[in-house]
Amino acid sequence: MLVARTRRPPSVAGATTALVLLTALNFVNYIDRYILPGVQEQIKREFHTSDAALGSLTFWFFLTYMCAAPLTGWLGDRLPRKPLIVICALLISAVNILTGTVHSFDSLLLRHAVLGIGEASLGIYAPALLADFYPECDRNRILTLFYTAIPVGAALGYLVAELVGSRYGWRMPFYVSAVPGLLIAALILIFLREPVRGASDATPFELLHKQRVPHSSRSHRDGWDSGHAISLARNAPYLYATLGMAMTTFSMGGISAWMPSFLQRSGFSPATVGITLGGITAGAGLGGTAVGGWLAQRWLRTNHRALYLLSAWSALITIPFGVLCFFGPRATMLPALALAMFSIFLATGPLNAAIVNAVPAHLRATAIAVELFLIHALGDTPSPRLIGLVSDHSTLSTGLGLTLVTLLIATALLFFGARTVPQN
Repeated sequence: MLVARTRRPPSVAGATTALVLLTALNFVNYIDRYILPGVQEQIKREFHTSDAALGSLTFWFFLTYMCAAPLTGWLGDRLPRKPLIVICALLISAVNILTGTVHSFDSLLLRHAVLGIGEASLGIYAPALLADFYPECDRNRILTLFYTAIPVGAALGYLVAELVGSRYGWRMPFYVSAVPGLLIAALILIFLREPVRGASDATPFELLHKQRVPHSSRSHRDGWDSGHAISLARNAPYLYATLGMAMTTFSMGGISAWMPSFLQRSGFSPATVGITLGGITAGAGLGGTAVGGWLAQRWLRTNHRALYLLSAWSALITIPFGVLCFFGPRATMLPALALAMFSIFLATGPLNAAIVNAVPAHLRATAIAVELFLIHALGDTPSPRLIGLVSDHSTLSTGLGLTLVTLLIATALLFFGARTVPQN
């Protein structure tokens, strides 16, 4: 018989400490990831590679990323998340330091593959841990703050690649990004206190989710079994949100990987592309993330489907700006890119909150792991390489046009998903 447990809610100070430290680590995570696009033209010259080969760097990164996700998700539902997060941070920093020893393209592929393991683990444990600090009604707001790391971290990654890489070579930016990761890992080890799993759920899991999740998922709470897999496979809100995010991730991953090269090949100065792209990514991305989270929070007061609906509109309104950026005149490229980034980042907080809210506390790390596997398997693992292949046989503009198709698919999936969200 299932017995409800009384849980002590995490303190405000403890929750704020966790949010600040984990968001800071997420910033470093995305700085690491976006250094590569900023220096890939230097890498191409040094190793004499094709666009398809350059795309394979991101392919191998996300291949190990998504393959590591199921195991790390399984661990995250069984072991304390704090030490696992510290290990992830140390691994990411160590791999960045070792970049200086890379002097062949195959070694660079291996380096990126190992980095994917660390980043996949952090991407699972941090949101699951934050969900235990904050109740469901606050998770859209909190995860919006947490994922501001995407545009700001990406912008800083481009900027570090431009300012440091242009002067000291493409390896040096990776050294620079390793230092803050080590410092934040130490702060997490000292100051973060891990809450009880599900501590911020309004009611015990068995009562809160008994109408959302099949009975099979409520048995064997402390171990993975076929019932857990069935519960996720039957969880329509979770599946629609995950598949919609996968299509959006295909677009975002492909654009972020190739936009520096696209601007340089369109006539923009290589000396300023990193700074320009970093400024646009930070301003438009941060603005879109903040506005999207704010709009969703207000819309939720009157419509319980708001997280899905806002995400669907985000994907849809991005498409015309993408068309103008990829195929329009050079004078419109940067304004259209800024508007496209603002639009696509509107869904950052709401869509991640939708996925977290769709699953129970005891299964959250595993569900996030499955989500990460799917969004990368269908999204930014294949997209850079596919865009590179199309570019080799036509133009980079045509290759980037693939991202507009997946945005249209994302729009349809999220509008359908909105119909499946239960009324609380």
